[in-house]
Amino acid sequence: MLSVLSYGRLVARAVLGGLSQTDGRDYSLITASYGFGKDFRKGILKKGMCYGDDACFIARHKTADVLGVADGVGGWRDYGVDPSQFSATLMKTCERLVKEGRFTPSNPVGILTSGYYELLQNKVPLLGSSTACIVVLDRQSHRLHTCNLGDSGFLVVRGGEVVHRSDEQQHYFNTPFQLSIAPPGAEGVVLSDSPEAADSSSFDVQLGDIILTATDGLFDNMPDYMILQELKKLKTTNYDSILQTAQSIAKQAHDLAYDPNYMSPFAQFACDNGLNVRGKVTVSSL
Repeated sequence: MLSVLSYGRLVARAVLGGLSQTDGRDYSLITASYGFGKDFRKGILKKGMCYGDDACFIARHKTADVLGVADGVGGWRDYGVDPSQFSATLMKTCERLVKEGRFTPSNPVGILTSGYYELLQNKVPLLGSSTACIVVLDRQSHRLHTCNLGDSGFLVVRGGEVVHRSDEQQHYFNTPFQLSIAPPGAEGVVLSDSPEAADSSSFDVQLGDIILTATDGLFDNMPDYMILQELKKLKTTNYDSILQTAQSIAKQAHDLAYDPNYMSPFAQFACDNGLNVRGKVTVSSL
């Protein structure tokens, strides 16, 4: 589960960003991330910005701040493939593209597309699948440009209310849209979506807005009102305060995932599909 302020599955990853003003009229993001990997050691990072099967990046270029989260599809583990390798490499590639200036702030789908196609062109095949969400703050125009593929996502909170959010993309229950690289001969068997299928949006943001990007471990275990309760505790937008809030959200989502008596948003969705589960500790299907 990941929070920049960002978040994810039982990997809980949260990337939390607060808007502040720099010189002139430019905006910038103050961000922090926190998460749980599937070894459940709080806040323990693998190499790079990775928690378990989830990965994220925070990158800044002269015109934009960019956040990204990705959730490796755990079903690959049944075939001897480490799901974290795909999501981590995808996010590292997207981060490098941003830092090199090889992107257009108004086109986050372009970042995702370029990153994915670089993976496809690797001489050594990198097998796996991942959901992904990228948000770009154009610091001069004060607009946020987003793309989301699958069931990771983002929230924008203003004045204690959610004013923008991503739309979840599912083929069917617990099978999100995903980028994939399959073994030779299995391309038609493994589910794979085009990065161009990502849902995109652009909108104005304001000083003081809070941007939360996360993988599904957050959204599957905490409804909006719980997330908003935690965000209301954020009184200042310095890094330490944002990190503390990201930690608090990640821990609550993690604890709820293992509460056998808690009817989570994921559990409610499962019941609607004829299944009896509670917290979200399962993996997505390929």
